[in-house]
Amino acid sequence: MSAPHDIGNARRPVFPWLVLVLGLAALAVLLSLGTWQVNRLQWKEALIETIDQRIASEPRPLSDIERVHAEAGEVDYWPVSLSGTFHHDRESHFLATWKGAAGYFVYTPLELADGRFVLINRGFVPFELKDPSTRPEGQVEGVVEIVGLARDRLTEKPSSLVPDNDLAKNVFYWKDMSAMAKRAGIEADRLLPFFVDAGPAENPGGLPQGGVTLVDMPNNHLQYAVTWYGLAAALVAVLFFFIRSRLRPGAEPRP
Repeated sequence: MSAPHDIGNARRPVFPWLVLVLGLAALAVLLSLGTWQVNRLQWKEALIETIDQRIASEPRPLSDIERVHAEAGEVDYWPVSLSGTFHHDRESHFLATWKGAAGYFVYTPLELADGRFVLINRGFVPFELKDPSTRPEGQVEGVVEIVGLARDRLTEKPSSLVPDNDLAKNVFYWKDMSAMAKRAGIEADRLLPFFVDAGPAENPGGLPQGGVTLVDMPNNHLQYAVTWYGLAAALVAVLFFFIRSRLRPGAEPRP
């Protein structure tokens, strides 16, 4: 006589607690990823605004940039003006492309009046003009005035995929300031701790081509945030309809 009662119990819907717990855990992960991207978006927008403000400002004397570096530890994209004498026989060559052409950025030591040095990215030369003797017009002698952008040094190789610098061939795949200085015979205590990218002022003979600073700051964080929040919303909908289907009268119980 108890069979009907047992059948009723067998057909009673069972709440899918495991599915709910796993779903809520996944939802928490998706929401945290979306929130992280929102925070990154705010950080990136502030960074871009800072860079734009710096680049648009008037060039500052080298002494000002040194003071900023001493206080803040970074001087990226601050316009700077300085003067000194190039040591063209000690230039280093950084593998680069510019306006669709392959070649090198030329980093030349500039000796200041006080005997210290700054490594100046004078600009781009094509592969076939790597040798300075092929572009003698651009090897300016005497004291020169430079206006450009200060650039922070790299503390390490950007990626394990980047080749090691080839000092024997004077080919650099990443901007290792210490290696450039060592190759040029510059003692560490006589080298300023940042580069300067020369501005677009034309050099005699047209080479190197200055003004090669690239300001490329991809900002895709908004679409990433929308993607994660969208997946979270989709997960909520799936959980809702799944649980409702499990609790519907007459639904087949799960083992």
